[in-house]
Amino acid sequence: MSQLANQSPEGIAVITLYNYFRSSAAFRVRLALNYKALAYDPVAVSLVAGAHKEPQYAALNPQGLVPALVIDDKVLTQSMAIIEYLDETHPQPALLPADALGRHRVRALSQAIACDLHPINNLRILKYLKQPLGHSQEEIDTWYRHWCDVGLAGFEALLADGGAGTYCHGDQVSMADICLVPQVFNAVRFQVEMSKYPLAHGIFERLMKLPAFDAAQPSRQPDAPAA
Repeated sequence: MSQLANQSPEGIAVITLYNYFRSSAAFRVRLALNYKALAYDPVAVSLVAGAHKEPQYAALNPQGLVPALVIDDKVLTQSMAIIEYLDETHPQPALLPADALGRHRVRALSQAIACDLHPINNLRILKYLKQPLGHSQEEIDTWYRHWCDVGLAGFEALLADGGAGTYCHGDQVSMADICLVPQVFNAVRFQVEMSKYPLAHGIFERLMKLPAFDAAQPSRQPDAPAA
């Protein structure tokens, strides 16, 4: 694992992303960096191999979670906080609307996934269900699909309030879109029927036509296994 990034001689920020290709939280940060055209050096932290528990990474992020974003020796953690930091320090293109009510709507949509849906289907939760609780893979997959359906049904209802357009909030990409995309990838992987959520799925398909989003998907990451 590489050392922390240092300030470049030219004064240009050096950005290092400690990342796992299938992590939803890391996926969000890749999307934000790509959308804002911020170059970064990816460093793979395999959650399956337990690299996040190694002392060197624990010294970087005591929670032992990905992502960790290092900008000129400053370590940033928690994907949602990182995204807002990037939006404050690199305001264009913006990921939060200019008006307070719009910012509330985008944050509410974002948190519906990042705070309510994603954490209970995270890898460490699924591994705990298997060992030590002893659930079968079929039971774990049923758990995953159940909570995906609960969360996506609520998200679809929030989208139907009239604020959606081309994307989750009107016609500009926002933090809500950055939260939606990784969740849809996971839902499809676990065979959730996305046709039940036409607004969310339509937005996802439009987003994935954007180069910044396409480049961030798991299969395009250096640590993704060969097909």
